[in-house]
Amino acid sequence: MKAGGVVFKLLNYQITKLLNSFSLLLKRIATAVVLIPIVLALILRAPVPVLAVVAGIVALLAIREFLKLTECYGVQPLRAPTYIFTAVFFLLLAIVAADVTPLLATGTFLVGMGFAAAFAPFFFLTILMLRSELSSGYPAAAAATFAFAYIALPMAMLVQLRQHAAGAFHVLYLLLVVWAGDIFAYFVGKSIGRHLMAPRISPKKTWEGAVASVVASVAVGWALFHYALPISSALLQVGLIQRRDGLFGLEQPAMGPVIVLTIVLNIAAQLGDLVESLIKRGANVKDSGAILPGHGGMLDRIDALLFAAPVLWYYAAWRVMQ
Repeated sequence: MKAGGVVFKLLNYQITKLLNSFSLLLKRIATAVVLIPIVLALILRAPVPVLAVVAGIVALLAIREFLKLTECYGVQPLRAPTYIFTAVFFLLLAIVAADVTPLLATGTFLVGMGFAAAFAPFFFLTILMLRSELSSGYPAAAAATFAFAYIALPMAMLVQLRQHAAGAFHVLYLLLVVWAGDIFAYFVGKSIGRHLMAPRISPKKTWEGAVASVVASVAVGWALFHYALPISSALLQVGLIQRRDGLFGLEQPAMGPVIVLTIVLNIAAQLGDLVESLIKRGANVKDSGAILPGHGGMLDRIDALLFAAPVLWYYAAWRVMQ
């Protein structure tokens, strides 16, 4: 009887574990089915000022989760001033986003971004002089400054990327490359992954999943640029993009540089995922939040983009300013 009871308990545990995994997978798929069309419509069709407002809201939600995580490190976060500083930054971005000249828009954004990044620590430290417990001031200012640089600036780069020629196409390329890499890393790592990549930081990430992620991203990136004209034409015909947002009248890039750029983007995305895992592991939490069923928090969803978006933005800005 005892042996039978042990077998029954083990079987029941495995069935429960399988059902929980299946339920989580269904939640992830359902959330993706709802969100992906909305995200694609926004990045392809929405006016840039509207996109700036939406990106600002996403950044604020992610910053809220990040500041909550800092409490696990003994930090007393500076919430309201961080939210206000970020909101004003994205409001100004939305106001100046009407400029459609790529060179002028990129130069203006570069100056504004640099000023905001340099001004942020002085702004937060000045406010924290009012705290009665002065020893909590510097950690709070450091957390607020890092939150702005880590989350707000990359999201703003994603918005400004949309202002470039063929901006919608390039943002679409970025999202699909990151999503494809994330999906294949998850399923391949879960099914055949054996060699752990960083067990202390992310116990479930494997080198097999990482390689599959790179391969999937390269395949998607190559396909997008190889068929750039028909894809752009199809998006234009259904009204999802304007002509300046597609790859029309531009020389199709050589596939070599596209593949190299895609590999760099994928590596950056995987590093972004690992960095957020490091922050959560140090805080001893599984997810940054629970706003997205099956996916965790907002920061969990954009962590890869926070590293990949600056890479593509700098590449695009370099091409604009040549």
